[in-house]
Amino acid sequence: MKNKEKQKKPEKKKKGGRRSAEILSVFAKHNFYVNGFTPEELKTTLEDLGPTYVKIGQILSTRSDIFPENYCAELAKLRAEVKPLDAAAVKAVIEAETGKKIDEIYREFKDEPIGSASIAQAHYGVLKDGTRVVTKVQRPGIEEMMKNDFILLKRFSSLVNIASDSDGEDYVVDLRSVIEELERVTENELDFNTEAENTRKFRESCIEDDEVISCPVIIDGLTTKRILTMTFVDGYSIAKKDRVEKDGYDRLDIGKRIVENYLHQVLDAGLFHADPHPGNILICRGVPYWIDFGMIGTISEQNIAVIQDMVFALLQKDTEALTNTVLSLGKIKGKLNKAKLMDDIENIINRYMSAKTLQGIDVGALMTDIKELLTEHGIRVPKEYTMLVRSIVTIEGVLNDFCPELDIFEYLTKKMFQRAKENFDIREKITSLLESLALTGMSTAKLPRLTFDVLKNLAMGRTKINFEITGYEEPLKQVRDMLKNLLLAAFACVLFGGSCVLCTTDIQPQSNGIPFIAVMGFVLSVALGIYTVVRTVRKK
Repeated sequence: MKNKEKQKKPEKKKKGGRRSAEILSVFAKHNFYVNGFTPEELKTTLEDLGPTYVKIGQILSTRSDIFPENYCAELAKLRAEVKPLDAAAVKAVIEAETGKKIDEIYREFKDEPIGSASIAQAHYGVLKDGTRVVTKVQRPGIEEMMKNDFILLKRFSSLVNIASDSDGEDYVVDLRSVIEELERVTENELDFNTEAENTRKFRESCIEDDEVISCPVIIDGLTTKRILTMTFVDGYSIAKKDRVEKDGYDRLDIGKRIVENYLHQVLDAGLFHADPHPGNILICRGVPYWIDFGMIGTISEQNIAVIQDMVFALLQKDTEALTNTVLSLGKIKGKLNKAKLMDDIENIINRYMSAKTLQGIDVGALMTDIKELLTEHGIRVPKEYTMLVRSIVTIEGVLNDFCPELDIFEYLTKKMFQRAKENFDIREKITSLLESLALTGMSTAKLPRLTFDVLKNLAMGRTKINFEITGYEEPLKQVRDMLKNLLLAAFACVLFGGSCVLCTTDIQPQSNGIPFIAVMGFVLSVALGIYTVVRTVRKK
């Protein structure tokens, strides 16, 4: 037994050595050690390295927070299909995962794949109960291959330099950190249970009516770590505009459904499709379907509120409000030049909001500019915002091609105002206003005394401002009394106005249809007014 183990180790080492040699030869072919990788060279290098690296490139294309934008744009082209697996190998994986023969599971199973990608390929089938499904099958050995490749990549990372000079400045990437991040992401990509759970969450949170917009349903009994089975969507890509019109469907109507649902995902559910390219949006009998939930983005309610505040600040062209809002979005890494940041934000506002109408504003470009501006000023943008920006850029490009007349910014602002209206609580606002007024009244009531103390100190010679003040106690007393009377009168007016506002609500308990708290406010304000008048008359 021990002899066998000793024989296996050299073989494993030999395989690792061969793979190392293959990777080095590819890197050498592209002269990585001379000037680093350009975006185009990086893309072709990943293609030459095989399916594992194609998947890495696809993931990197969505991560402009760790990779320069020009690299992400080039890597986004890595969507080409790869050589399909043999049907026998696919069936072997399904049978191993389910413990059943293919004929026991499917009434019909097509050997030719619907699609073939770097990690898996999909096959059409009909279950014994007649349900039409798609089964995605992981490539045999891909998990071990990717783990080994990541080990090797981390070793090579110290040798590789990736730099961009597209803007005249070098942008050096910490490749080891990038690789470690990708390694974590691919662990989820290699477990189809994660994608299945993403799909379930998306359906539960984002699909309200299957007749309006929909997504596949997961078949639980035929889903494991290595296979994923879902209901079949008999549709075609949204990119086939001519076919949509030929089938008699209204492109604008379909586009409206997609943008409304996408905004619902982001602003209501806080869960959105992170890779909405044309291949992941299908048209089935006039209904748009979202598919492929390998990458799902999430956004917190706090950051949703920040984005909403950003939109409102833009609409109001309020540079200071927008500056403060974007600062709350990220973390400042070094010393911040706020004046320069405000100047740059004002330029963005002028660039996007100077038109007489707000139609046709490029939301993706606007959010990208804000993200890049924050990065330039040393503000670390959260990963969830970066993923959202990339997703918005993608969906906006898809919809601009599908129905150019659709104004996404218009739908975004409508959704924002709707959210603001729904979240407005009149009772909460009135209560908050009254609390603020009470605190303000308590604070301002102290002002005459504080002012008097300061002036008294000046008069007594305890405080000097280049000269001394003496003998003014009586005039200061008169000023103090006058200020007190004015403040009491002002507070009585505010209290009376607040009580009037409370009369428009249905706060309980009530007396003759008027909230009891409003009655108390009226009584107190009138009493305070009479008291103030009496004080004033007596002083005269």
